[in-house]
Amino acid sequence: MGMFLRFTSRTNVDGSVVRYVALAHNRRVDGRVKPDVLMNLGRADQVDVAGLRRLAASINRHYGDADGGDPGAEAGAVTGAAPLEVIDARTIGSVWLLEQLWQRLDVGAAVRAATDARRFTTNMERVLFALVANRAVAPMSELSAAEWVREDAAVPGLSTMDDDHAYRAMDLLVDADTTGRLQESVFFAVANLLNLEVDLLFFDTTSTYFERDDEDDGDDAFRRYGHSKDHRHDLPQIVIGLAVTKEGIPVRCWCWPNAVAFTAVDGGLWGQSWDRSWSHASWRSSSDKALCAA
Repeated sequence: MGMFLRFTSRTNVDGSVVRYVALAHNRRVDGRVKPDVLMNLGRADQVDVAGLRRLAASINRHYGDADGGDPGAEAGAVTGAAPLEVIDARTIGSVWLLEQLWQRLDVGAAVRAATDARRFTTNMERVLFALVANRAVAPMSELSAAEWVREDAAVPGLSTMDDDHAYRAMDLLVDADTTGRLQESVFFAVANLLNLEVDLLFFDTTSTYFERDDEDDGDDAFRRYGHSKDHRHDLPQIVIGLAVTKEGIPVRCWCWPNAVAFTAVDGGLWGQSWDRSWSHASWRSSSDKALCAA
């Protein structure tokens, strides 16, 4: 395989560093490429390094390796180091863009504030960002999203992740943001950035079901049998509410037990939840006919 210059360093007792240069080539051993020194050429400061590089290139051309050398060896020759070996490659463009938006909107700071700076072995704020990035770039389940982080994406500050991290992060977020402070912080950051108007809000609800055998028990049961817009009355449901601006930008979402009537949501629960969490001088809501007649 192609020849190149290999550089090594030695640190003297007085702290000075001496670099040495050698003529080397690559050999494949047990399926792996390893550098093999052919000749030590002396100290780098006492030889013509540029001339030696031309010599190595001339030898490669003579033996027909000028255009077919190992890419790692070529990179090593350019940098004056040992051959480089690519061991991993990740995509970064779209994740990097989302990271800049995440920081510009102070979402990370809001997450840390909402979770009360709780300490975990893995950075939960980074895990939540990874889940958001995955949903935006390549929507998958939590299990597949963890694999996406480990093998495909380059997420700043998060070298690895598993599905337990994903579930733990979401549970933490639900427990920490019961009053919607995180949603409030993110929305007003977006509102300031995009100059959004929040005097008119549109609100609607839907239901979703869970693939499980029984509903929850107890007075505070969440997943309950009842009316299903998906025609799955045999499965426990919840009610999901969403408020958006007239431009369609989400303001806040809510989840209620399925036993709550839609009219109760529109007439009381939504307004009570809103008044308790966010303070506005004035606002109006608009609901569709189906919601008012439910």
